[in-house]
Amino acid sequence: MFNKLAITALILTATTAAFAVDMSRVEKSVPLKDGSTVYIFKDGKMAMEDKVGRVVPMKAGQVMQTQDGQSILMIGNELARLDWIKKSDIGGK
Repeated sequence: MFNKLAITALILTATTAAFAVDMSRVEKSVPLKDGSTVYIFKDGKMAMEDKVGRVVPMKAGQVMQTQDGQSILMIGNELARLDWIKKSDIGGK
């Protein structure tokens, strides 16, 4: 019984550490004029969610306008990375 409990605790600890590592890779989020948000990861790649929070594709090289009027050039399209972060953030739903 003790072995099963120890193994379960070890698995939960490893899983929690994996979630924390990936969520820490988001450097910043930038709100856009249309209400969507661009997430910029520490490696410079980006992902986007629309105004209702759905992860949406964006072509690399697309120019976006921030709420303060600046222009951002889309680099990469990290849909899976952002989707995984969002799902792990709300318990997989």
